[in-house]
Amino acid sequence: MLGDKRLFDDMARVASGAAGAFGGFRSRMEGELRDQVERLLGRMNLVTREEHEIALALAQKARAEQEILAERLAALEAKLGIAPKAAAAKTAPKARPRGTAKPKPAPRRRGGT
Repeated sequence: MLGDKRLFDDMARVASGAAGAFGGFRSRMEGELRDQVERLLGRMNLVTREEHEIALALAQKARAEQEILAERLAALEAKLGIAPKAAAAKTAPKARPRGTAKPKPAPRRRGGT
């Protein structure tokens, strides 16, 4: 009986030592992984939350100003009697249909002629 108790005590000590070792291993691996992720994110040149919010505020301000200018332009066009669609069509460059490629330049020739 006494031998069984010692066996169980020894097994419990070994198990708790193994659990402690695995806990240390786990915390070390988490630290290594965290460092690796931080290095990866540092190389990716990502923006911070503050930088993103500043850029978003600037975009919203620019959008509001653009809407005001569009209203002013529509009022001026109405005053001059110009149709808004016709004025936009004159100034806008013609877009290629989707899926069409740019024309390729002619190949250059090497040599004397």
